Amino acid sequence: MSNPVLSDDIIKALTSYTANMEAPVTFVLQTGEHAKREELVEFLSAIAAVSDKLLLDERDCDSALRSPVSFYLEVNGQSTGISFSGIPSGHDFNSLVLAILRSSGTALKLDDGIQAMVAAIQEPLHFEVFVSLSCHNCPDVVQALNQFALLNDNISAEMIDGGLYPELIEQRDIQGVPSVYLNGELFANGKVDTAKMIDKLQTLYPYLNQTTAEALPLQDVVIIGGGPAGISAAVYSARKGLKVTMVTETIGGQVKDTMGIENLISVSSTTGPKLTGDLLNHMNDYEVTLKEHLRVADIATGDVKVITLSSGEIIETKTVIIATGARWRELGVPGEKENIGNGVAYCPHCDGPFFKGKDVAVIGGGNSGIEAALDLAGIVKSVTVFEFLPELKADKILVDQAKLRDNITLHTNVASKEIIATSGKVSAIEYQDRETEQLHQQALDGVFVQIGLIPNSQFVKDVVELTPYGEVVIDEHGQTSEPGIFACGDVTTVPYKQIVISMGEGAKASLSAADYLLKLTA
Repeated sequence: MSNPVLSDDIIKALTSYTANMEAPVTFVLQTGEHAKREELVEFLSAIAAVSDKLLLDERDCDSALRSPVSFYLEVNGQSTGISFSGIPSGHDFNSLVLAILRSSGTALKLDDGIQAMVAAIQEPLHFEVFVSLSCHNCPDVVQALNQFALLNDNISAEMIDGGLYPELIEQRDIQGVPSVYLNGELFANGKVDTAKMIDKLQTLYPYLNQTTAEALPLQDVVIIGGGPAGISAAVYSARKGLKVTMVTETIGGQVKDTMGIENLISVSSTTGPKLTGDLLNHMNDYEVTLKEHLRVADIATGDVKVITLSSGEIIETKTVIIATGARWRELGVPGEKENIGNGVAYCPHCDGPFFKGKDVAVIGGGNSGIEAALDLAGIVKSVTVFEFLPELKADKILVDQAKLRDNITLHTNVASKEIIATSGKVSAIEYQDRETEQLHQQALDGVFVQIGLIPNSQFVKDVVELTPYGEVVIDEHGQTSEPGIFACGDVTTVPYKQIVISMGEGAKASLSAADYLLKLTA
């Protein structure tokens, strides 16, 4: 019989996932009255019904839980430190499932060096993660902090669905997700990943900079970056039988934030999160050592390259492939950085729901800008697109779609001058007509910046040759100015920053590295 709350496919998957649970897990739900409580009870009851190792217990937990729609996970009578305030459906359903499995004994998915670092934290840390159920970046943060809680009894982590706590959202002036609070103080907001949180913890607690991770043997190739280029390079290198390590802040890179992908040959339509999962699954078919949520702090050149990670770990390798991609370009105007998370955003999929029924602007008339405008048009009251050039640069099919939407206005040949805030929140944008030089001001509630990408190459500026724009200079084989160091994808001088091109460039860099290694042994 079908469950009215969970689909048959979900029940089947949950039954399979929970079959090998080592320890029973109890959902401890706060008693009381709330408009959404019955829905949450039905939701948790449906999940608990798939296994005799899942239980639901309603208790008066005093101040241990936030509200009657809050619950924590308990194992062997002890709280795991993981709690949810809200109904973790949507993108965060996976966060709940993984929390259950990991609480029960499933191995954690964090690098050994990071695990040692988190386990060493001596101070009590309570993380609150404000999320939107439509945010595809939020689950990564929730899942990382949940693992932190399981690693260290001093740490607790609470996912909070901002949609169920409007007063709290207003009280803390939250306009972007994920928004992470540590012990009641803002810790990180906007687009944040595990690597950035680790960096912040290392800054707060310098004693964490020492790692106890076991050193790897000499590697044939270390790939820096886990987007399409990096994963392509890893697969091709592993297929050559090489010892391969990948160091990356996050698997998927910039692609993970792209919702609609329709130009990847042989795949008529997909999404960034799905493609990211497919790429990872493909790489996992091969022997690749993955060092995720870590940065490269230094590269020492020579016949053997010595790579120092942000954790302090040292990796020695014969070759390096740089595949660090690019990041969102900032406007660089007054009011931008000051209002990130308070009306200025870079991910329409993550933060769009916070602007429901409001007026927003999108800066940029390329593909990413027009795609953002189309996505937002279904949520917000109105979208105004500001493009610096005289013509929109997006594909004609996207421009035509935008022109058909009554709530999208397109402005070309205008320069954004300032983002204006009132009482700590974005209230207007000042822009200039580039032909008449006349200044205008438009009232609005949010600004989404979509003006292109900047290469993530700062960490190699003293190692290989860069262009004035920060791109890594490569030849037709992907070779940089430094022997044995190759590069591929959006971080390089290769024109046309496309997923399919990055994949091909990753394969080419890998084959070039393999040829280099053959010459070393010849």
